[in-house]
Amino acid sequence: MESSSQISDGTAVNPSEIHGGEEEEEEEETESICDSEAWEILSKSFAEVQSLLDRNRRLIRQVNDNHRSKIPHNLAVNVKLIREINSNISKLAALYSNLSANFSTVVRRRLSAGK
Repeated sequence: MESSSQISDGTAVNPSEIHGGEEEEEEEETESICDSEAWEILSKSFAEVQSLLDRNRRLIRQVNDNHRSKIPHNLAVNVKLIREINSNISKLAALYSNLSANFSTVVRRRLSAGK
């Protein structure tokens, strides 16, 4: 059991409350670093994902426009565009997989640091 001291007004004070603030500040700083690291990883990954999604949106519009035009050359171009869309979908799956793994790693680190 911890001892307590009294302040001049008779209030009991636990010594760990006086010096415990430093430990709390270090813990908050560690949490802040983990939070900023996690936020940086998430932001970067989501920016890449959004970029690919935007690219696919433009490609799909182009494929639709080419299809509506019924011009043989435009229809032939669609093959290349659809291949790029499919490639981007594979990249998106990999990005989401990496995002999940990175996020899990950050959470595990934070949980182990909190112990």
